[in-house]
Amino acid sequence: MKKMLDLLHRGLVVLLAATVGILVLPVSLQMLSRFTELIPPYIWTEELSRFLLIWMIMLGAMVGVREGTHFDVDLWPSLSGRANALLRILSQLFVLVFALVYVIWGVEFLRFGWNQHSELADLPMLYIFIAWPITGLVWILFLGESFQANLKLFLYKDTQ
Repeated sequence: MKKMLDLLHRGLVVLLAATVGILVLPVSLQMLSRFTELIPPYIWTEELSRFLLIWMIMLGAMVGVREGTHFDVDLWPSLSGRANALLRILSQLFVLVFALVYVIWGVEFLRFGWNQHSELADLPMLYIFIAWPITGLVWILFLGESFQANLKLFLYKDTQ
């Protein structure tokens, strides 16, 4: 399971980098169209930029949950190994609530946009609306891995 999650993580990082790299093109074209007459101002670039931005945010959130940097607040004091593991478990439970919200209401959001198409490029909005439930499911996968590791630390590690 760890190898599968590692592979998923690497794939998400590659997709995130590709999304950021590709986002540069439509944003640059949109800027160029606003200040010159070379490109018509209302072309597909704005729509593609929005779609890429949404996916970039969702991919970044998935990667951040795996790396333990998303929803990370250094509020907790540095305690013993068991206490730190317990605080991380508590934090992960809160993130799990958000993941479940993304899955449950993300499916409703997906149903809402199932038959919709974008205005300019006529792309199915399904490609955008599916980002929320996918993000929630990936968070749950990554949280499960981290939760298991912290639970082992909490249950089997001697206090320091």
